[in-house]
Amino acid sequence: MGKKKYKKQLVNTLKSLENTEHYVLESMTNLMLFGEMKKNKIEFKDGDTFSFEDNIFDYSEDKNVRKLAKLRKKMLKTMNKLVTTNKFKDKEIKFLS
Repeated sequence: MGKKKYKKQLVNTLKSLENTEHYVLESMTNLMLFGEMKKNKIEFKDGDTFSFEDNIFDYSEDKNVRKLAKLRKKMLKTMNKLVTTNKFKDKEIKFLS
């Protein structure tokens, strides 16, 4: 495999990891909100917003959310290492920003 093909495959892998990371984040958020909302009888109306710090998942009562949060952190760390190790240019990985 040539160097360009190899790097292109790494970029495609990073794109897949980014999509997966986004899905895991969305799933964790939904799991946590559904559980907390049901337990505490919280209701949101259309247009309501909710903001939080990323580490909120580490303290969830739901062990599955905590496990997913741990997995997501490992994914982000691995993605960062791939970018650093392979010295990608900003334009090659702009999809990660």
